[in-house]
Amino acid sequence: MTKLTEQSTDQLIKSYERPMIKDEHLKEWFSGKQLIKDVAVLRQYFINLRIQKGDVVLVCLDNSAAYPVLMQALWEIGAIGHLVAATTPLAQLQADFNEHDYALLIAKDELAKGIVNDVVLERTTVRLHTASNLAVFVNSAITNNRSFESLVAPQEDDLALILNTSGTTGKPKRVGLTHQQLFNAAEHNITSHRLTSADTTMVVMPLSHINAQVIACLSTRLSGGKMVITKKFSASHFWQQISDNGVTWVSAVPTIVSILLMNEQSKMIYTQLRDTINLRFIRSASFSLPENKLLDFEQQFHTRVLEGYGMTETAGQNTLNPFDAPKVGSVGKAVGTQVAILVDDQVQTSDTQFGEIMLRGDHVITDYVDSHPDSFRDGWLLTGDLGYLDKDNYLFIKGRSRDMINHGGEKVAPAQVESVLSQLNLVKDVAVIGLPNELYGEAVVAVIISNTPTVNEFTQMKAVVNFAKTNLASFERPTQVYFVDEFPRNQTGKVLRNDLKQQLLQSLVGEGA
Repeated sequence: MTKLTEQSTDQLIKSYERPMIKDEHLKEWFSGKQLIKDVAVLRQYFINLRIQKGDVVLVCLDNSAAYPVLMQALWEIGAIGHLVAATTPLAQLQADFNEHDYALLIAKDELAKGIVNDVVLERTTVRLHTASNLAVFVNSAITNNRSFESLVAPQEDDLALILNTSGTTGKPKRVGLTHQQLFNAAEHNITSHRLTSADTTMVVMPLSHINAQVIACLSTRLSGGKMVITKKFSASHFWQQISDNGVTWVSAVPTIVSILLMNEQSKMIYTQLRDTINLRFIRSASFSLPENKLLDFEQQFHTRVLEGYGMTETAGQNTLNPFDAPKVGSVGKAVGTQVAILVDDQVQTSDTQFGEIMLRGDHVITDYVDSHPDSFRDGWLLTGDLGYLDKDNYLFIKGRSRDMINHGGEKVAPAQVESVLSQLNLVKDVAVIGLPNELYGEAVVAVIISNTPTVNEFTQMKAVVNFAKTNLASFERPTQVYFVDEFPRNQTGKVLRNDLKQQLLQSLVGEGA
């Protein structure tokens, strides 16, 4: 056993008769005893399917109490969970499965009903305390030729998790995280967030993301705390859920903070329940939270907002504002991580100039699953984010050197969206950019040169929106569509995205948008 699996099991045993994880959708708490049984059932189930150490399992599930059970069962036999968003379209999920040698595909019901591959995939079903019907598709091309073998325990340096992080080429980079890296990251989270067995967190972010998977879920598991898992964030239910379940902290993104500040029903419920709420803090990360919103939230809801900075490549958190000495506007100080700034090809580590943020540490990857050596330098991860360290070593982030769009904490690769939209007959050329958005940080905007300029633009826009709804994950779908006659380009014909963004912003200002 690794430290990750050993301590996960120990905490379940310590909570044998105690409610430990609640599935908010089912309105049911599960004790350590029930969770232990579910892990054991799944573990044996996978062994019976001849799943072995090193096998990769593609997982596409909604948030539920079954998610952490599934991950522990996979990790105990040395299998690797490759987690993708629950909003992934069926066509994309099947394309992903066909591209890689996955031993299993575990999908939510809505997608499972549409999966058809009689040649390779064999559907099976497993029943758990935490899930009445978990659909598991077996890749018979891999498993049928295997004999039953003795279980080989995973080692600390074995991969436990693969998550996608979008690259500028349009093809997501696959981030592989080991048992040791996940354990180290969770330990840093526990220390920096001052987590104890008396804490209860509420998971409102997708468990297919590093934020919920490690910062919220795994850190709580290893600290012995309790967890309430919601299917998704709901402003109208948020404060009631916090009150009913004794939630003491939540890991979120600025979009959630903004929604809670704006939603009148949510604010009314908070006022009614204020005396029953014991929230220690909300952790906000992914993109900058405007200073006025941070201060407004703390004043209105009488709780602390801790801003931090994390990445999939670092198993979550890199920096966090200290409880006793936060600096509003910064993302805090390094937590279990070395932070440096690359300025004019020189590495600066304190009171730096403005440059590219670099990271290294015991929870930071040194390469991607599919090697990208240009993303690393002398053991440092080049983040592509721009910022500086002040004289007290607080990190301030001021932008990104890459074209990524940050939509409510979801990273969107323009080239990926462009590749999909270009399949539409009406699209002659398309450029996808991010425009400032108060609620989501950046809006995903499609700018199109049309093949059918005589057709009403509203009709064309509806066609683009409907096509995106079918072929793109929800966070990738353009929320705004504009039509232009040409793009600004450089001498080689490459679209100048920043110039296009400025032109569009100027035209919107001129139109009073």
